[in-house]
Amino acid sequence: MRKGSVLTVAVAAGTLAVLSGVPAHAAEYTSALKIRGVQYDAPGRDSNSCSSGNTDEEYLTIKNYSSSATINLKGYVVKDATGNRFTFTANHYLQPGDYVKLRGGHGSDSDASNVVYRDNCNFMWNNDKDTIYLYKPSGSRADVHSYTKSGSDPDNNGYIGYHG
Repeated sequence: MRKGSVLTVAVAAGTLAVLSGVPAHAAEYTSALKIRGVQYDAPGRDSNSCSSGNTDEEYLTIKNYSSSATINLKGYVVKDATGNRFTFTANHYLQPGDYVKLRGGHGSDSDASNVVYRDNCNFMWNNDKDTIYLYKPSGSRADVHSYTKSGSDPDNNGYIGYHG
């Protein structure tokens, strides 16, 4: 009897989601840690030279939208549509309302300056279109956004904001 009840509830919940038009990715928005914006097209002519390039001008901003919880980024993973990835391997704490800019290139990570460098001089985000994934250390998705230059960036400044 209990198995049947659980199955009925699961089927009913699935039907409700389908009928209400809730997007399949709605569950990831329960995460307090979300993508705030992306500078997908670094200003100037793209050059991934470590000594003179501009990959450090390409960045992803991740914000802690919680009103009370501090979140450690260690173990979080950022990926793009083709599988390029960055894993936060060190402790980096975001207080409620705080954010971090994940930049390309090399530099000194700093909690005080809200910056972490990927230590990679290759661009991660495509200039025409891409999908950005943010995964929790558990492997579950925290947030996801797709963009196209023509559809998501009306002022053509190479920056797209999400979640305010």
